[in-house]
Amino acid sequence: MLDIAALLITLTALFAWLNHKLIRLPSTIGVMAIALVLSLGLVLLGRLGFAGIAVQAERLVASVDFTTVLMQGMLSLLLFAGALHVDLGDLVSRRHAIWVLATVGVLISTVLVGLAAWVVLELVGLRVRLVDCFVFGALISPTDPIAVMGILKSAHAPKGLEIKIAGESLFNDGVGVVLFAVLLGLAQGTRPMSPGRVVLLFLEEAAGGVVLGLVLGYLTYLLLRSIDHYQVEILLTLALVLGGNALATRLHVSGPLAMVVAGLFIGNQGRLFAMSETTERHVDTFWELIDEILNAVLFVLIGLEVLTLTFRVERLVASLLMIPVVLLARFVAVGVPLRVLRRWREYTPHAVKILTWAGVRGGISVALALSLPPGPARQIFLPMTYVIVLFSILVQGLSLGRVVKRAGLASAPEG
Repeated sequence: MLDIAALLITLTALFAWLNHKLIRLPSTIGVMAIALVLSLGLVLLGRLGFAGIAVQAERLVASVDFTTVLMQGMLSLLLFAGALHVDLGDLVSRRHAIWVLATVGVLISTVLVGLAAWVVLELVGLRVRLVDCFVFGALISPTDPIAVMGILKSAHAPKGLEIKIAGESLFNDGVGVVLFAVLLGLAQGTRPMSPGRVVLLFLEEAAGGVVLGLVLGYLTYLLLRSIDHYQVEILLTLALVLGGNALATRLHVSGPLAMVVAGLFIGNQGRLFAMSETTERHVDTFWELIDEILNAVLFVLIGLEVLTLTFRVERLVASLLMIPVVLLARFVAVGVPLRVLRRWREYTPHAVKILTWAGVRGGISVALALSLPPGPARQIFLPMTYVIVLFSILVQGLSLGRVVKRAGLASAPEG
């Protein structure tokens, strides 16, 4: 495992250098694009008779448990790092839109994508149970905070809209993971079918994650306030994330939501009342480095994962058909709640269009798809997820800044 980690970091460093020196795309997108080109090149070598190289590369990538690496390792660190730099005051001022988009929006998208996937798969001759299609809807509906927050840095969206996008992505990730777990349990028959039980389980996971994040954030805040030694304080924040995520797993509550809440608490309350200027500077630098390095490694892994996938014509056709479907579902899931909320508050012009295009999917969707149990549904939904994620990152991610600019909002005032 150590050798694989060393190889991944080495590849990531080389890809980052190539991107910075020659391609100059946004860092995460650039390293993923290079990894994808390398993967496709290895596949082509296999088709040309150099099967040994391709097989060895495929085995190497397959040996990395992407789901465990992301969901039990990287995700908690990346979510905490992202939440650490979000202003809680800005978030609270837009709490209604963020909360509705992160909950009702995810539910609407899950239902619409699930129904549409069932129809599309029937059209191309692939039969999958409707409940399995809803599982797919749950895994593809949440926007990825890791991808979104990386892309937002260069999009130059109005601050108000940027806060909505970032806040939604931080929270709908946790909601989506919980919803996925509930629906997967229903699909496998391991959860009772009672609607009341489903709602209770959802509340236990989500509310439990929020409460755990508050408790751990407060305890860490007390420890930070009692000393002024930046090395120890950085270590305390790292322990909060790693230990807190492990505890959330043991307690069967949402680790992602716990880390988002803890990150917001430390990044606001802790920053104001428990850190000296020196500590604040070093903590920010440490977590910015963690964020940049893990983001790069994650996107390299996404690019390399194509080596492990099997594409057939009907699956590829279904995947391509689902791209506009997922975008349309996102448009409805954003548009309907905001239309209702407009009765009480005005929103930035073209907010629905930009929020739709900014709904970038990423590693979390891939990780959830990889966690599906073996079977026909997994064979269909895994490549479908991968195609949608690639389109989302490469097309939506690279063009989001232009979409904002064409809407005339690149320098718009806060709203």
